[in-house]
Amino acid sequence: MDKQPKSKKPEESDPDHPYSIPGWDDMLEEAFSAYKGTYIAGRVAAQHKTVCDILIPGAMVQAAISGAMRRIGKQPVVGDFVVLLDQAELSSYTIVDILPRKTCLARGSPGDSSEEQVIAANINTIFIVTAVGKDLNLRRLERYLTIVHSSGAKPVILVNKIDLADDPEQVIEETKEIAGDVPVIAISALSKDGLEALIPYINTDETVALIGSSGVGKSTLINAFFGEDLQKTNDVREDDDKGKHTTTVRQLFLLPNGGIFIDNPGIREIQLGDSSEGIDRTFSDIADLSNSCRFKDCTHHNEPHCAVRNAVQNGLITQERFDSYHKLMNEAAFQSEKAEIGLKRLEKKKYKGLSQTARKYREYTGK
Repeated sequence: MDKQPKSKKPEESDPDHPYSIPGWDDMLEEAFSAYKGTYIAGRVAAQHKTVCDILIPGAMVQAAISGAMRRIGKQPVVGDFVVLLDQAELSSYTIVDILPRKTCLARGSPGDSSEEQVIAANINTIFIVTAVGKDLNLRRLERYLTIVHSSGAKPVILVNKIDLADDPEQVIEETKEIAGDVPVIAISALSKDGLEALIPYINTDETVALIGSSGVGKSTLINAFFGEDLQKTNDVREDDDKGKHTTTVRQLFLLPNGGIFIDNPGIREIQLGDSSEGIDRTFSDIADLSNSCRFKDCTHHNEPHCAVRNAVQNGLITQERFDSYHKLMNEAAFQSEKAEIGLKRLEKKKYKGLSQTARKYREYTGK
């Protein structure tokens, strides 16, 4: 990923300049320069059914999505920088466009749908939050790492509630075994232990998103950084360690130091979507070994002289990780096939529409 342009601070004499929007930079300034007149820029802070909360210079406003955007299925998400039509005479705003996204966190849609669900946009770092107990599932973490690597943002794994672990060092070591070069940080959001290790990732005008299952402590972490209860929290159920969806909407928060947090509801199902590049980075150990396989297109199933299967047999890669790799590769292939079928259906629908238009024209002209 190319190095992102640095954000600039607004001039105190010009508080209405877009540079006062958290995360605004030269790239966005250039994209927005195409709009003149009554258009202003903003950043999506929260989504609701029919409107979005938008941060504009010096204020928070609500704006509806234009009919033209809805017709083409163009949907802004939390973190997006958007163009607003400022209808001052009506005291209202309408979102008319989305400025180019630098990074985009998305997951695949369940069932037959080929569309990806975009979770949040323009993120610098993503904290994958898990917790000691039944939520600490290495296979699930591999799924999270795959979609985060595909997003373009930097992943960091946070193991929360570390004070509840019988052997904290073993928990962290097991997590590091599947993390590759991704940082793994032990914390206790409730007691605020270990939070100082997160400070290097939380910088002025940089956006950090939190993802993870319900009950792992994402809202508690938000509250810990603000020093007040901004997000409601619930205890997990004792029988299965599972939490309720305390956070029900994605929301953007501004930290006192100028950093930006995006909190997300707990994710129950992690579909991969278009994440083939993310798989290679999540399983970099397998990707590196693949270079030593006899065949360049080795699938690591039944081919002879497969370096990856040899590594599994010799205990260098666990059977569970090897099986997880194949499972995610199969899912990614299925998602790719769904996307291809969806594209063909779209082209067929488009061709059918053109044919109907041509037929009506011939009937009208008698040609």
